[in-house]
Amino acid sequence: MINLHPSLLPSFPGMNGIGQAFDHGVKLTGCTVHWVTLALDAGPIIDQKEVRIEEKDTLELLKKKVHIVEHQLLPDVVARLSKGKIKSL
Repeated sequence: MINLHPSLLPSFPGMNGIGQAFDHGVKLTGCTVHWVTLALDAGPIIDQKEVRIEEKDTLELLKKKVHIVEHQLLPDVVARLSKGKIKSL
């Protein structure tokens, strides 16, 4: 099983990854697809996609930016998994 998480793990695991990144004032966030394990958002990372946080960004704009890259990353990972290009755990 895989999971799509809205931060660059291992930073900002758990709920509200985008808000956590925004509140911490980091300049780079993004999303991660990882294998699900018993530990929260701690499974091996399959792939990540970065999103730069600009000074003009509001939390709502940042959420939209992250969701755009999530919609690119997840289908790409699923396609690579289905073609056997990513080894399962």
